[in-house]
Amino acid sequence: MSINNTALRVEGVTISLDGLRALNDVYLEVAKNEVVGLIGPNGAGKTTLFNALCGLVTPDSGNFYLYGKKCAFPRPDNLVELGIARTLQGVGLFGDLSVLENVMIGAQHLAQTGLISAALARNSKDERRIRERARIALERVYAGGLADRRAETLSYPDSKRVAIARALVSEPKILMLDEPAGGLGVQDIEWMNVLIQNLSTEMSVLLVEHHMDVVMSVCSKLYVLNFGEIIASGDAESVRRDPAVIAAYLGVGGS
Repeated sequence: MSINNTALRVEGVTISLDGLRALNDVYLEVAKNEVVGLIGPNGAGKTTLFNALCGLVTPDSGNFYLYGKKCAFPRPDNLVELGIARTLQGVGLFGDLSVLENVMIGAQHLAQTGLISAALARNSKDERRIRERARIALERVYAGGLADRRAETLSYPDSKRVAIARALVSEPKILMLDEPAGGLGVQDIEWMNVLIQNLSTEMSVLLVEHHMDVVMSVCSKLYVLNFGEIIASGDAESVRRDPAVIAAYLGVGGS
């Protein structure tokens, strides 16, 4: 892959947690406007790698490249500046706030004062642009009609939409989705597939997912982690046929 076409690349990522090797010499590369999947059995190290890419865990060693430029691994407080946004396995919404207010919190970097208080439009100077950004983000996930609902009244699939909108409001160039299809039914998974494909026309997407029908539908490339090491990588079909993957993941009830 041409460096000019690379959005994110890491190599040699090694992480020890509580004296145990969680990741060992892990590599991964995501091109511009590409959807890449990170799969593997539970405990393989997928979330640990995500956390390292978001600054929640500091690698013992490894290199981080953003758009071909080598730089330090991100800190949580400079993800927006770097154009990276992440969703969590749980939706993490504030139930007593409206949907719009929850999404506005994702745009707090636009506020001049007060972080969350400013993001909730308690500063009139920031209110209009933050509110407009949040409405646009909701429309992008087909949830504009939910703006005035209290978050605690949402169905789980709608909560997933809102969580993605909150990540999109920062207008990332790289979107990291942690189990976006987790807990969804068949129809909602189909909607999620379409959404991810649509988003990839504007940004790169890296996702962790256990639903193989999702990764096979939307990912142009897969990386497979097992016991903290990459055991296979390549296009979705070749990875699915890889004997090591069948033994480690697909052959152990993964679907």
